[in-house]
Amino acid sequence: MDTGTTAFMLCCIIGLTMMIPGLALFYGGMVSVKSSTNMMMMTFGAVAVVGVLWVLFGFSMAFGTSYGGFVGSFTEFAGMKNLTEPMTTINGLPVSLFALFQALFAAITVALVSGAAADRMKFGAWMTFATAWAILVYFPVAHWVFAFDGVVTPDATGGWIANKLKAIDFAGGTAVHINSGAAALAVAIVLGKSLGFGKFVDLLLSFLRVASLRLVLVPGLLLRILGEGRTSRKKHRRAECGGKKTRP
Repeated sequence: MDTGTTAFMLCCIIGLTMMIPGLALFYGGMVSVKSSTNMMMMTFGAVAVVGVLWVLFGFSMAFGTSYGGFVGSFTEFAGMKNLTEPMTTINGLPVSLFALFQALFAAITVALVSGAAADRMKFGAWMTFATAWAILVYFPVAHWVFAFDGVVTPDATGGWIANKLKAIDFAGGTAVHINSGAAALAVAIVLGKSLGFGKFVDLLLSFLRVASLRLVLVPGLLLRILGEGRTSRKKHRRAECGGKKTRP
């Protein structure tokens, strides 16, 4: 085990963990007072459901031995089996810690999509969507991008973007930002316009009824600062890869 890499990863995990309440407050402060609690719970709900899915089979789908480069084995690490042993990745990082870091990526990616459903989706419907989207979209895409050959076990094969296109995307530009952005756009199109959209009076009232601008500005700054935990990990991995560029 590489103690320096492990300590650095722990710092990145702390930053990503604090981004979750930061995102909840950021989204909750931008909507109307009556929707603020629902908006924040969408973030925490996404984290909860993705956490359960990740332990059951999500990590296995993302980093298990690949089926044609598109998705990992559903059962290889199901229930996080075999990850409690003193097992390390090819870079000397404990696999259990690596799994936790990637779980936070998965959780915050799903939570990001909730912004497109502000004021227009009930909590139960959102939880159903979050569950389906994580399984059908995020886990396979994470496998494409993050699962390099041998990253968890020496003989494991990974995703097609990482190994065939040789794309280095440790910061999550594809699996997180493009993925969640495309999903948010699709959700917004399907749900349609909010009631009162385009009407001046309703627009003015919506600004006057915003939950709290402080819940937008303060967490926004927090997200920006703690986001360095993610980008710092990218810079660290770039150095390990001989200075090659990574996606933002």
